Amino acid sequence: MEATNIFKTKPKEQKTGIKKSFPVTGMTCAACASSVESILSHTDGVNKAIVNFASNSVLVDYDETISEEKLQNALREVGYDIIIDADDPVEAQQELQQKHYQDIKNRTIWSAILTLPIFVLGMFFMQWEPGKWISLVLAIPILFWFGRSFFINAFKQAKRGKANMDTLVALSTGIAFLFSVFNTLFPEFWLNRAIEPHVYYEAATVIITFISLGKLLEERAKSNTSSAIKKLMGLQPKTLKIIENGLEKEIPISEVQVGQTILVRPGEKIPVDGEVSKGSSYVDESMITGEPVPVQKSKEEKVFAGTVNQKGSFQFKAEKVGGETLLSQIIKMVQEAQGSKAPVQKLVDKIAGIFVPIVLGISIVTFIVWMSVGGDNAFSQALLTSVAVLVIACPCALGLATPTAIMVGIGKGAENNILIKDAESLELGHKVNAVILDKTGTITEGKPLVTDIFWKHKLENKNEYKEILLAIESQSEHPLAEAVVNHLKEENIVQAEITSFESITGKGVKAKSENGSKYYVGNHKLMVEKNIQIDASLIQTAESLEEKAKTVIFLGNENQVLAILAIADRIKETSKKAIATLQERGIEVYMLTGDNNKTASAVANQVGISNYQGEVMPSDKAAFVEKLQTDGKIVAMVGDGINDSHALAQANVSIAMGKGSDIAMDVAKMTLITSDLQSIPKALELSKRTVLGIRQNLFWAFIYNIIGIPIAAGVLYPVNGFLLDPMIAGAAMAFSSVSVVANSLRLKRVKL
Repeated sequence: MEATNIFKTKPKEQKTGIKKSFPVTGMTCAACASSVESILSHTDGVNKAIVNFASNSVLVDYDETISEEKLQNALREVGYDIIIDADDPVEAQQELQQKHYQDIKNRTIWSAILTLPIFVLGMFFMQWEPGKWISLVLAIPILFWFGRSFFINAFKQAKRGKANMDTLVALSTGIAFLFSVFNTLFPEFWLNRAIEPHVYYEAATVIITFISLGKLLEERAKSNTSSAIKKLMGLQPKTLKIIENGLEKEIPISEVQVGQTILVRPGEKIPVDGEVSKGSSYVDESMITGEPVPVQKSKEEKVFAGTVNQKGSFQFKAEKVGGETLLSQIIKMVQEAQGSKAPVQKLVDKIAGIFVPIVLGISIVTFIVWMSVGGDNAFSQALLTSVAVLVIACPCALGLATPTAIMVGIGKGAENNILIKDAESLELGHKVNAVILDKTGTITEGKPLVTDIFWKHKLENKNEYKEILLAIESQSEHPLAEAVVNHLKEENIVQAEITSFESITGKGVKAKSENGSKYYVGNHKLMVEKNIQIDASLIQTAESLEEKAKTVIFLGNENQVLAILAIADRIKETSKKAIATLQERGIEVYMLTGDNNKTASAVANQVGISNYQGEVMPSDKAAFVEKLQTDGKIVAMVGDGINDSHALAQANVSIAMGKGSDIAMDVAKMTLITSDLQSIPKALELSKRTVLGIRQNLFWAFIYNIIGIPIAAGVLYPVNGFLLDPMIAGAAMAFSSVSVVANSLRLKRVKL
């Protein structure tokens, strides 16, 4: 099978100008995000502005002619702000974000504490007169202090001629509260008309508390999104050592210049991009390639910032510093990809934008009609019916429809070893029609293992040779030596004694045992160079193993090859079955890997993937995700390494392997705890069931409103003289909420 070339992307037109990301403060909802985006986009000199509501940041593409202060002033005029003058803007924003989260948390806790006695009094002690006054005192701080953000946001929306969920919350709770205050202060007004003056403090406060809890959970999820960027930044050391006039000198990374010679010792991170000028070592480049085997670096070979030096020491010349390094580019790309998806306006908010004006209109019309036809009690009946309309249209059922289903869905996911961090990905999962898989650590185990050992025919004393092999590989710096050592230790082999050890660069090692015999461990080239005889059968076996993309190591003495060892990254047992399940559901499966094309081909063949590509850079993965999205695909990206972080951020649904890097898990919206690919079909099925639950909930919430609002308006009065008491409206509202929650809980019993 030939690798399908799946990289045919059109070059993008780039607008010139400054492209910079700013932390934004003052955003509390998705509508705020679109408002910030709109204001900046319409500012003179700004080409484009993209707000990332999840990370509270805005990416602005603007001309050199305008200042950052102008951008800041444009937002300050409407109550938002961007951080431009702080030493570390990101850190300043995180402090503000943490403060905001803590503020919401405190408000929610205090709101819940004060709501509890109001609820008890309203439900079980309705006729107790002092209870009304106690509820009034407790309700004031809940609504106008702990719940003030709903009224502020509703006012902001009203100024722009819009309505959202906050508008509905502010209206329903505000009207219920004012009506209750009137009934508490002037009960005679209703008693004189033979009407019981009920109060609805519990309805107003319960709504505020529940929706505050939803906002708290949302804010908590948001506060974790920037940790990926922080960890990526942490890959770069703060200081580095340069060689100047033959002397070693430590300087901050901000001061390093192109052309300076930098010293890297064993275990240190490489601070900037450059070219090796002296010495050699093995470097772990898994953050770029995703491959677990460190790469040998010697003179004139390139090294990259953030990669980790292994056992050797070397010097290199700095070529790219600051924002030009590959690591800085990855950070920038992840930031841009996270922000490139415009915030999804929640379905309920969209509904509220239509629903609120309609409910208001019905309430006003109800009042006018009853004032016209109500006779002697026209005002009281008009007031009761119009309030009943607003109370029964209360957003509890609508507001609970989505979060309850999602909370149950997230819990169900956790039961099946799927951690879901973001509701959006759970909502989108059922639409996925293309899945991109990384190879190393995703399809495969992610660590080199000895898969086979083949000994020379009729060879005796195999255990003795294993002891010598263990002794040699224990001293070797080669990254594959560790796999051999681990394999032999599992067999309980005891290490022999060796008297000398010599590394032969690029070929292998040479050693001498206690009895003076020479041994060689290395590649085929070393055996040929030392004229060591290899059996034809072993050569044939070695060729067959290499065709399967396995690395072959030879063990020989002075005369003959004693054994060959095959080392490979083993495919997970469940990978093939999971891929077949996805393909059966009509989902296209792709594999992208930084490994060579030969290995990519071998792995793809074994698991049944026809679309694959080897030798892929992190930016190529993200470009391919974008290409599929341009073609109208809903893309799920599955990866485990830093090299996957850009593609994970770009994808519609991002899934990380639980045994992968922290950065991949931070960027991804879902994490598979067991790193078992069979969890992916389960996650997509869970999404399907959750979305179905949300739709059912919204249906019931609407049916309830379609039936309840006309009854509250008094359509049955001409037929049977029935007028809906606001108290009954409140109870009906509570029932609708219970039915929505009960429907969501059904998801718990679903088998994935």
